[in-house]
Amino acid sequence: MGAVEQATTGGHLERYDEALARDPMSAFGLVREWMRTDWRSLFAELRERRPVFVTPAFTVVTRYADVIEVLSHEEVFSVRAFGPRLDAALGAPFMLGRDATPMNWREKGLMRLMLDPRDAADVRELAGGLADELLDAAWPDGRVEAVHGLFRPVALGVCARYFGVPGPDPRTLGRWTRAVVADGFANFLGDPEIQAASVRAGAELVGHLRDRLAELRARLRAGHELPDDVFARLVQSSLPAGADVTDDRIVVNMAGLPLGFVESAPGAMVEAVEQLLLRPEVLAEATAVARDPERFDPYVWEALRFSPFFKLLPRLCERDHVLAAGTPRSTLIPAGTFVLAAPASAMFDAAVVPEPEEFRLGRPRHHQLFFGSGHHACLGVHVAVPVIAETVRRLLLRPGVRLLPPPAGRVERTLGIFPDTFVLGLGAEGREGGR
Repeated sequence: MGAVEQATTGGHLERYDEALARDPMSAFGLVREWMRTDWRSLFAELRERRPVFVTPAFTVVTRYADVIEVLSHEEVFSVRAFGPRLDAALGAPFMLGRDATPMNWREKGLMRLMLDPRDAADVRELAGGLADELLDAAWPDGRVEAVHGLFRPVALGVCARYFGVPGPDPRTLGRWTRAVVADGFANFLGDPEIQAASVRAGAELVGHLRDRLAELRARLRAGHELPDDVFARLVQSSLPAGADVTDDRIVVNMAGLPLGFVESAPGAMVEAVEQLLLRPEVLAEATAVARDPERFDPYVWEALRFSPFFKLLPRLCERDHVLAAGTPRSTLIPAGTFVLAAPASAMFDAAVVPEPEEFRLGRPRHHQLFFGSGHHACLGVHVAVPVIAETVRRLLLRPGVRLLPPPAGRVERTLGIFPDTFVLGLGAEGREGGR
């Protein structure tokens, strides 16, 4: 299968070094801009010439083995870089921000029990039905704004009907998740306005979930049957003595489900669809087998390898650590260093991934790092996998799905990360001009 040619112009490090000597802030700005607009070329150069890229503000880790080392040592490379922001938004400790603690292990295990992998087929059917309804509505226009007209509504529908978190309405729930996740995962400079918006949104989300919990408790006391969703399961679960899962902990952990899903799942859908549409031969192969999910899904995961939604995962080095010890790239990471592990780079490390620029099905799962790795691998992967794959499949079952020329077809993003606009053509060409 073919590869889309990626320009590797190089020269990033020379420009960075020159800027650093003149003005460290301008050098920092260069790196930030490259990470948003030219990340593949930047990472290729770093892997080859400076795989552990040390800057005054942060250290970027680009080789596969080193990224895995960072993500696998949660006691050294913690999530304290963003965990306190999630705590502030939710008004209580959140287990994903509590590395290697009893709270983390206990509550993560509890939520994994509630997110039963046996639900995958039903969740897939739910996502597919939602996608078809949205595509039917968009079809007469000959185009679909895929972010807010398809991908996010599907994710919000899964939140409502599977997680049991419908929100006051989908738009409000989506606003809450965007505000909290933007601060926790994209506000590296600590913008106070973004932080304040996160705290406001988190308080509203938690208040809504408290009301939802009270409603479920009241229905249970009245002898009414509860729906079979994750929230209701948690309320009805028979837990061993001493589990200490209070209502406060139920609310905080339920808040984590939409926060971990509503942004990341649609983001992954955007990336996968764009990568498939950029490869006409691959797209033709994928659509030819789209009636068979088992044969179709690998196209989605290989497409996502070329552009994962979260390209960098932030960590904080808690104590001095020698990264890649015993290799030529061995580097001392001092305590307090802000570390950015780059799975988007690691998945193109030719030392581990054969012919990484080739679109190749059947790569082993451990070469696909878009669901993370180690202690913080995706908690809801058994939900995310069927929702992402089935939504993309239902879209590509429609004839004539295509990229539109810019500016209409350009993916527009908030903070350079979160997709907000992605207009696709549907059906025969020439129909997308309007109603």
